[in-house]
Amino acid sequence: MFDDRSPIYRQIADQIKDDVLRGVLAADEQVMSTNQYAAYYRINPATAAKAFQQLVDEGVIYKRRGVGMFVTAGAQARLRDGRRERFFAEVLEPMAAEARALGIAAADIVARIHQLIPGDSR
Repeated sequence: MFDDRSPIYRQIADQIKDDVLRGVLAADEQVMSTNQYAAYYRINPATAAKAFQQLVDEGVIYKRRGVGMFVTAGAQARLRDGRRERFFAEVLEPMAAEARALGIAAADIVARIHQLIPGDSR
């Protein structure tokens, strides 16, 4: 599950964010405890705790004392909004700059996107 590209705690946090974004984890749904997570993935509990603390700091999950960690209401929408903005900044803007440099018309780009995402009329 884990790779060497980034720290394990960050990969854990990203996986949980992906689960929230895809709806696998819903608002106010309980997530595995740090100890359960550590046992399941055979990692140090401190590593899992660091990931969970990052998610708390980012407002993705919250802690109910004595009960566990839960997905924050509105986390899915905030994550989606953040990823959309990052997509535009990191993918679309550089692509548009490259298209301008190559003389590719916006209509050609839109037509190709419609080929790649069929049935999307937005």
